[in-house]
This record gives sequence, structure tokens and C-alpha cells, in this order.
Amino acid sequence: MKQLTLPFAESENFSAEDFCTAPSNAPARDWLARPDTWSNGRLVLWGEPGCGKSHLLHIWAAANGAAVVNGATLHGLLRPSGPVAVDDADIALEPQALLHLLNAAAEADFPVLMAARLPPARQSYRLADLTSRLRAAEAVEIRAPEDELLERLLTRLCADRQLSLSFPVRNFLLLHLPRTAAALREAVARLDRATLGEGKKITRQLAAEILSPLFELA
Repeated sequence: MKQLTLPFAESENFSAEDFCTAPSNAPARDWLARPDTWSNGRLVLWGEPGCGKSHLLHIWAAANGAAVVNGATLHGLLRPSGPVAVDDADIALEPQALLHLLNAAAEADFPVLMAARLPPARQSYRLADLTSRLRAAEAVEIRAPEDELLERLLTRLCADRQLSLSFPVRNFLLLHLPRTAAALREAVARLDRATLGEGKKITRQLAAEILSPLFELA
């Protein structure tokens, strides 16, 4: 499957109440509940874009008083004062900063949760020490979403935007879009933008016209 890019940048609600639980994310939720069993005090959540790893990371951070940092903006020598959650850990622009953070957290006996698109074994860093620390961490995959999860997510996304879709249109989207949460989010955002303030009824034909680039990715 081709990589789905997300051109929109909208804030997400990372509350525990809005997370859709399912068998595909059950192993991840189980590991998050047992930080005392993480190898070397570290856990890596990994999976495709939009699978819910960032959402789970923020839920865990809120429940455990963890500081949330992003790998893309991580820099310098950081001294954590408690548990740490690193989102986008696999795209750290300053790998040395991530290594320092992991070492400092280990010295202080603070757990570190990381979210990444790839498992540690498939992440590539030039720093051998960083690579070894990541590969020594526990890693759990958030698997591909089930039909029921995609249906629930589509319902929630439409409700968040007050977007009304008939059952035939909903089924049309679920049948023809890539089977990822990211694709659903992008589809609902595009439909919302295309019909905002115009009062158009979203039909299968209109949805096909607006979302044809996404259907080609399926």
C-alpha cells in the first residue's frame, strides 16, 4: 500500500474517554498498565500513522504525570524530573539528545514510553549506543484496526465535526478507503472542508469526487 500523507494539521483530543478500545490495541493497553515490567524501564509503542499510539502515549502520560516531548524537537541535555513520554521517537532530529534523555531517565529510575512508526529493530540510527538501548526496550505493536473499530472511529469523527453521513455513504467509505484510521481522519476532514457552509448533502457520488485520491491508495 502507498504511504498516505496527511496535509492537514489539526489539534487532536487525546482524552482517555475518546480512545476507541479494541482487540488490535489491547496488547498495548496491557503493557501500559504494567510499567514496572518494562525491560530497562522502557516501552516502545509502534504502528502505522493514525493507529492510536500518540493517543495512548498521551493517556499514559496524563495518568502517570509524565512529561511529553516530541522526537522532532528534542535537543540538548534534558534531565527528567519524572516519567517521560517521547512521541515520534523514530524521527529524532538530534539522536544524541534522545540518548542523553534515556540515560538520564535510567539513572533516575524513571520509566520512558516512546511512540514510533517502526519497531526498534527496524529503526536506523548512526549512534550504536542509542540503537542498542532502543532494541533492549520492550516493544508492542498496535495492529491493523478491525472492522468494528473503523466503524466506531468513523462515527466519532463525524460527530466531532457535526458531519452527517447516511449509512450508504458510510458503508461506501469503509469499503473503498484504505483500512487505516489515518485514512478515515483525512476523508472526514476533506468532506467537512468541501461542504462547510454550503449545506450540500454528501452523496456517494460527491464523496467519490472529493475522495478519489484517497480511494486510489487503497
